[in-house]
Amino acid sequence: MPNAKVLESKKAIVEELTSKIEGATSVVFVNYSGITVAQDTELRKMFREANVEYSVVKNTLTRLAANKAGYSEFDALLNGTTSMASTTEDPIAPARIICEFAKKNKDVMQIKGGFVEGKVLSVDELKSFGELPSKNALVAQVLGTFLAPISSLAFVLQQICEQKGGAPATEEPAAE
Repeated sequence: MPNAKVLESKKAIVEELTSKIEGATSVVFVNYSGITVAQDTELRKMFREANVEYSVVKNTLTRLAANKAGYSEFDALLNGTTSMASTTEDPIAPARIICEFAKKNKDVMQIKGGFVEGKVLSVDELKSFGELPSKNALVAQVLGTFLAPISSLAFVLQQICEQKGGAPATEEPAAE
């Protein structure tokens, strides 16, 4: 039987993991075996820049936390070397960063599973999220689409003004 101090610290870890899982918009579990220290440092930097929390987790404690949060689907995949990437912001950021990193570093990491906005997703679904651009990039694309007709109209009007005699008409100064 473990001593009471150890048991209390493990309970605290489970509570912390449970609150992370419950409060996250997205959680991705990863097999990180084979990654070098330099690669791990680079990966952690990418996660920090995207406001994604990344940590190596103990499988048993994470399994208990996931079950407590209502995700019993992860019982089978929480074995071996496991790390957890979670965020409360951009829901596709963890999967996207892991996929980009794995491609760049010859697949040193494999996604085990995870969820996005409460829905448990398969590895293939998470990888497809990894193919999407970031939330900011998607917003920029939408805004660009909205601005395209207005920009085209301004360009056409400018061309018409130039063809009719030079610069567009401006207010004439008041006569004295």
